Amino acid sequence: MSTTAVRTPAEYEARLRDYSYERSEEGRAVRVGEKEVSEQAAIVARYADLFTPPQIEALREAEDAAEGDEHERLYRLRKTCEGGLISAQLAERGDALENAIIATRVTFRGTEMPLRAAQARLAVLDAYADREELGDLERTASARLNPDRLEFLTIAEDLESDVTGDADPIARTEEEKGISLRDLERALIAASEVTTEPFLRLRERWFDRILGPDRDDQPTSGHVAYVRRLSPLASTYSKERAVPVCLETTLALGFDLTAIPNIRLDLEDRPQKNPRACVIASDPPEVVHLITLAQGGLADYQAFMHEAGHALHYAGVDPRLPYTFRAISRDHALTEIYSYICEAITREPGWHALHFGLSDELAAENAQATVFLEALLYRRYTAKLRYELGFWSNFATERGSSSRDYSPLLTEATGVRYDPRNYLSDMDGGFYSADYLRAWIRSAQLRDYLRQEVGEDWWRSTQTGDILRELFAEGTKPSSEEIAGRLGYDPLDTSPLVADLSAA
Repeated sequence: MSTTAVRTPAEYEARLRDYSYERSEEGRAVRVGEKEVSEQAAIVARYADLFTPPQIEALREAEDAAEGDEHERLYRLRKTCEGGLISAQLAERGDALENAIIATRVTFRGTEMPLRAAQARLAVLDAYADREELGDLERTASARLNPDRLEFLTIAEDLESDVTGDADPIARTEEEKGISLRDLERALIAASEVTTEPFLRLRERWFDRILGPDRDDQPTSGHVAYVRRLSPLASTYSKERAVPVCLETTLALGFDLTAIPNIRLDLEDRPQKNPRACVIASDPPEVVHLITLAQGGLADYQAFMHEAGHALHYAGVDPRLPYTFRAISRDHALTEIYSYICEAITREPGWHALHFGLSDELAAENAQATVFLEALLYRRYTAKLRYELGFWSNFATERGSSSRDYSPLLTEATGVRYDPRNYLSDMDGGFYSADYLRAWIRSAQLRDYLRQEVGEDWWRSTQTGDILRELFAEGTKPSSEEIAGRLGYDPLDTSPLVADLSAA
């Protein structure tokens, strides 16, 4: 087929599935350290016929003539085609940036290591001074890539503006997500403000316990991975037990991860493996990768449970759905609901008592630590969204040249000193921060709903599993806001979230 040929929506969807599979598998191989060179550009080149202005126009015409679910399916295909056209022009630059990150090295105490290995090591260094030193080395090495990041981001924004015909990145995002980012921001700030007092109490207690009484008043972000690991509790939450305990936890809900062959676990430790756990759904429900890197500590269990929620969602999709409603969503807020609700099990005192033989008092104390982490991350992401809204509001004039209020906002919100040089490396595309935050609201609503419908033991009931299984089967079709309505909540009702963050 020539590069100028235009496919019908059905033909396009089938070809898109092949393309997405290849790109996902390539990205997986690089992310887990099986490959040291990213070759996404070669894949994009093979599928160049998928992403052309005539194809976009053909999908738009079909979309305009359709109604209901078919209109939504064609909208998502058109937006994917637009994104693919942009990606095709960015592929080589994207490979170059990814390969530059892979090639970057940090030398710490005479030992050279990849940048990502340095990021992983920060979670397990016990000496405060060692983390300070390595953290500064890691941030400095990462900052050297900022010119490449800024060039990539600027070109990407210009392309998206041209392809979509909308020069306002915030308006584009709101149209695609179907929400008001400013209304979301206001609701999030209000929830953050009302939970500040309990957060400050928890922060002082757990910073002292984790980082020691001689810590800085505002520790640098190089300590965050160590804090998230809850290292003083690491002997209780051993690296070796993480997988067995998490498998038992999901089994209690009625999901046997060892008996779901389309969920492929990658638990290996490789030098170039990205330390951030993830799920790559290459072809849901048939091929779903769950990737983690255990390092010891409660964070291993939380990361596994978080990603298990994603994996169960994608592997639980009804295979009879069109590919678009199995794999393509308007954003990531829907699937993050399910990752958050599974991770929320680790905040239940009963879970700590059941699996680790702790007294009720100690189980409650350790569960309190997880509430502290939840509050810390929530406040960080709320501040991150505020920064990103300012960044993109002023992009037309500043072109991303300023870190703006990245450091002040995140530092004030968390009590952790964030380096302004991180302002580009700490930015996920497409306002992903908003998706995380919507999922925070929604998962708290879902947890409240499950407590009412199932009871306080919702986290170890197959009835919960049955409720989740029905939601998983819908794939990516509903929006996060539609789920709120089904549960009986307004999408911006943060009262269940406030209750969760104030519980300890």
